[in-house]
Amino acid sequence: MKDITPVTYVATAPGRPQDASWQERLRLHRLRRPDHWALLEAGPDLPQDLKRVPGNHAVLIDALGGYVAQHLDSESNIWDRQTERLLSQLSTMGQTCVLVIEETGWGVVPPTAIGGLFRDRLGALAQRLDRQAVASWLVVQGRALDLHALGVPVP
Repeated sequence: MKDITPVTYVATAPGRPQDASWQERLRLHRLRRPDHWALLEAGPDLPQDLKRVPGNHAVLIDALGGYVAQHLDSESNIWDRQTERLLSQLSTMGQTCVLVIEETGWGVVPPTAIGGLFRDRLGALAQRLDRQAVASWLVVQGRALDLHALGVPVP
């Protein structure tokens, strides 16, 4: 994204102003982000918020885990509608869209029901997004792997 301009950086996690360690993480992240990028702090209605991004801006959504976390108290049917709205909105956007998606499936099985729900919803959303993505990359240990070139879809 460093060679693409203009860019809108979409932050999905709530600000948590009372959490000093979180505020420090946000401060350090701001320092690493290019000054000329626009910032959009998305709320729980990410599909609607994405409509505010100018059509000539590339989009970097960081990250879908923050979006999913805002919907853990939603019933399945409501979450399914949110997922459909997000997929639909992304499919209508003509600009480059890069989505950061945490890979929670590699960790331990969550000991709580809500932890399992987070992992399941995020994993299912990532799989749905991959099916409509032009490219899909796994970044690990500072290396990017092209999943469409290297991988085989598993039903």
